[in-house]
Amino acid sequence: MALALVGLTACTVTTTTTTGFHPHPKPAWDTPETVVVTYHVQSGQEAVFPLLLARAWKIYRHEGMVRSAPHVIVREREDDGKMRYVEIFTWVSHSAPDKAPADVRAVWNQEMSACEGRDGHPALEGGEVELVLP
Repeated sequence: MALALVGLTACTVTTTTTTGFHPHPKPAWDTPETVVVTYHVQSGQEAVFPLLLARAWKIYRHEGMVRSAPHVIVREREDDGKMRYVEIFTWVSHSAPDKAPADVRAVWNQEMSACEGRDGHPALEGGEVELVLP
């Protein structure tokens, strides 16, 4: 499932060091991946959903699946009055969600159960983004 956050590719990326290009490119699946995930929360789940996000984050950190920063969660009320959460974070590698242990998969199932598809969007949607720093 992996929250549709990761698509494995056969590409490689060249990493750089302070001494220039690294002689052995890392496979793309082994490099960090910053993602944005949008959660369309069902009515009646507004109080429990932030607790699920916090639980998931605690497990991710305990399992060493994510970098500690960035981690941003925002929420907004959609036009229909229902809540939408948007989360931005970085997996330690593109393959991290694919290797998710049972406790992570369990919280993902709970998040899916608390969300719903609406206005042509799935219950959870997201993907890789590029982090832009000043």
